[in-house]
Formats: sequence, C-alpha cells, structure tokens
Amino acid sequence: MKLDDIIKRIEQLIEMGKKVLATCKKEEDYVDWGQQKGFRSAGLSFLERTFGLDHPYVKEFDTYTDNQYMSSIEAGLGILEAAKNEISGGWLFTVKGLVSAEIFADFLDMATYLLQGNYKDPAAVVIGSVLEEHLRQLCNKNNISVEFSQDGKMLHKKADRMNADLSNANVYNKLDHKNVTAWLDLRNKAAHGRYSEYTKDQVGLMLSGVTDFMTRNSV
Repeated sequence: MKLDDIIKRIEQLIEMGKKVLATCKKEEDYVDWGQQKGFRSAGLSFLERTFGLDHPYVKEFDTYTDNQYMSSIEAGLGILEAAKNEISGGWLFTVKGLVSAEIFADFLDMATYLLQGNYKDPAAVVIGSVLEEHLRQLCNKNNISVEFSQDGKMLHKKADRMNADLSNANVYNKLDHKNVTAWLDLRNKAAHGRYSEYTKDQVGLMLSGVTDFMTRNSV
C-alpha cells in the first residue's frame, strides 16, 4: 500500500465518523449503536496496522470511542485528524507501514536519507522501529514468545522485554543487550518529542550500530 492509499483510507474513516455523528438526534446525546461499533472497529484496525499497537493514537482511540456518546465520536475524529496530519507530513513510522515506500528500498536506507537531510528525529524513530521488528523476528527464530498473558489477555511484549529475554537466552551477549537498551531509549525520546536530549551524531552512531547488530545477529 502506498502513502496516497493510506491517506485516502484515513479520509474515508473521517467521513465515516462524520456520518456516525449525523445519526445523533437533537434531543439526544448519543449516536447509532451499530454505526458507532463499525466506526470504532475500522478506526482501531487502521491505527493498529499503521502505527503499531503501543502507539498513543491507538490507546486514545480505543479509550475515547468505547461508548455511544457524541463527544466520544468527536474525540475519535480528532485523533484521526491528528493522525492524518502526521501521515501527510511524512511522519509515518512503522516497519509494516511505509513512508513513501515507492522511493525508499528499505527502512535503513530511509533513515540514512533522513539523516542526510538533517531530519534526525524521524530517522531515530525509523531506526528504532526496524530494531524492534528485528528483535521480534529474533525471538521467533529462537522460539522465544513475543506475547505474555495478563488478566486473561495475551499482550505483545515491548521491545525492552524482548531484548532482556534474548540476552537471558544467550542469543546475544550482555554488551549487545546494553547497546540495544540505549538505542531503544533514544528511539523513545524521539517518539515522545524529547528532541533536545540527543544529537544528530548520536543518531548516526545508532544507525551504524543497529546495522552492525542486525548483521551479526541475523534472522
């Protein structure tokens, strides 16, 4: 799927949400139950596939659209609008998604391109996403579960936990574990807007380090 297709899909979801709002009668404060459920399911599916399960957009959309109140649908539309602006601005970072995939052969090449253009922050997020997906594949290769049970639900492990599990299983050494921890921390700073806490040079070192790590610990 190309970037234009993703933008088109989110625009369809926004229109869908507006139609749900239109089902609200003047004397009531809630919308049609069936259409609300359809909008919620479609929105969650899109956001999860595009941004990943742990992204704030997913969590907020899940929380705010879990009822029939008009204000909840309005909140869901606000989240989709914010996501659309992020995508349209080129800030779409997910290994399974794409950022102009028709231009970039792979994500590490994309990170190099971003760094060359002095876009250290998106570069850091891209590199971190690639690293997280590689950790997941390493877990699968070594029969290490990438999920855990909590309150009767199966949840996806976060990157830090996969890193610890891989190190404890001696898939790679303690120095690699320490480096991965530092790279994930840098990625998290970038993802949460803490841009002043790292430099372009540090992102460059992260890129070369992650590339070397993935080469030595192939899947």
